[in-house]
Amino acid sequence: MIEIGMEYLTILLLLFITIILAGIRIIKGPTTPDRVVGLDTVNTVVIVGMVIFGAAYREVIYIDVAIVYALLSFISTLFIAKYLEGGRF
Repeated sequence: MIEIGMEYLTILLLLFITIILAGIRIIKGPTTPDRVVGLDTVNTVVIVGMVIFGAAYREVIYIDVAIVYALLSFISTLFIAKYLEGGRF
């Protein structure tokens, strides 16, 4: 088993704090677009976390999954934005 270096753990801790702060924005709002931006921020931080895991474990699969997750996150954000603007799918 490969040990994760202390620098990777520090980065992951900071990313976790960022997710908590974005979660507060999702809960408090005050508007729906604020909540969508908070959710998009969480998705972006999760993608960065996957890339960090890939670098820490030297596994390419994490980066491949991060690319697919980024694409799905982008498409879902577009659909939510179109819905909030009153457009139909």
